[in-house]
Amino acid sequence: MQALITLAAFLVTLGALVSFHEFGHFVAARACGVRVLRFAIGFGKPLLIYRAKNKTEWVLASIPLGGYVKLLDGRDRSQLIASNEQSESFDQKPLWQRSLIVAAGPLANFFLAIALFSVIYISGAPQLPAVLQNPQESSVAAKLGVIEGERVLGWQSLNSEGAVPAFGEFEPIPSWNALRWNLMDALSGENGFALQLQDPAGNQVIKTFKAPDLPRISPDGDPMGQLGLLPKMTPLADWQELKLDPLNAIRFASQRVWLISKVSVRLMLGMLTGQTSIKQLGGPLSIADMAGKSAQVGWQPFLAFLALISISIGLLNLLPFPMLDGGQLLYDAWELVAGKRIPISMQEQFQKVGFLLLISLSMLALFNDLQRYFSP
Repeated sequence: MQALITLAAFLVTLGALVSFHEFGHFVAARACGVRVLRFAIGFGKPLLIYRAKNKTEWVLASIPLGGYVKLLDGRDRSQLIASNEQSESFDQKPLWQRSLIVAAGPLANFFLAIALFSVIYISGAPQLPAVLQNPQESSVAAKLGVIEGERVLGWQSLNSEGAVPAFGEFEPIPSWNALRWNLMDALSGENGFALQLQDPAGNQVIKTFKAPDLPRISPDGDPMGQLGLLPKMTPLADWQELKLDPLNAIRFASQRVWLISKVSVRLMLGMLTGQTSIKQLGGPLSIADMAGKSAQVGWQPFLAFLALISISIGLLNLLPFPMLDGGQLLYDAWELVAGKRIPISMQEQFQKVGFLLLISLSMLALFNDLQRYFSP
């Protein structure tokens, strides 16, 4: 039964999120007057085909692992475009419209993540309180006098001068999860911060964590442990519900998606510089396992997982690799600067290189999965 739940959650995760990504391309293309020849959910042999009056084929295919959008495009040598159809062709549109259509896919993923988080916050989600455990003796927090049982009430990033903010200038911290992403943002960005704390007796104090004192992220390090700010085990009955009205939920969700995106980009760049380990890269087995586990816990954890994967898909597609949206946006940037398009023959060569890079990245992720799940 567990295997079926894992498989179903995996198919829903990839199928729904990638299809929503493609739907972003579809909506932008139609808004810019580009004809969409086919919108497919899944790959492989078509199971159902519906031909709309606007000549778009809606296809449900046999392999539910995503989807694709096929546009009328003069660059596609398999398409014969009549002269009266040129105005609906992708390659005939101005640069800003072509870039918008390309960027709309990743933007749709970020929008979906905001929507999913908003649903969670509107419905009300139990949250682990931001109450700290006793820090390790050698940690930064211990040296600053942080003690067990202190609750984090507020957060404030330090400016370039490192000035300590006053009590009224702090951003409220509703839960440990909110604090954790702020901490990851500070550590990955190497930025100092200040915490407004309340001890068990009710006294409030400000603790300042200056940038030079923060632990650096490294492949084999534990920066959170070295920092010394970790949550205290709290009974579920003492968790607090985070429930917001729709406008505040959207605002809070937007801030969360922006924060997660920033941290994710820094960690991805860290893989290139050696600052973070490539072992953190996960593949289909990791996604399937996490999807299944989150689905069994409840619908809110599953929606949160979908939001995180949606952000990852959006960021992945913005990488400047040929075959990805980011690669096409890089071509558009070249066209904007140089005043002319990159020749199709050169793009085809770049496509081959991009294909090899993506295959290598996929194999590395799969290798990490196999090593993670089958190593003793």
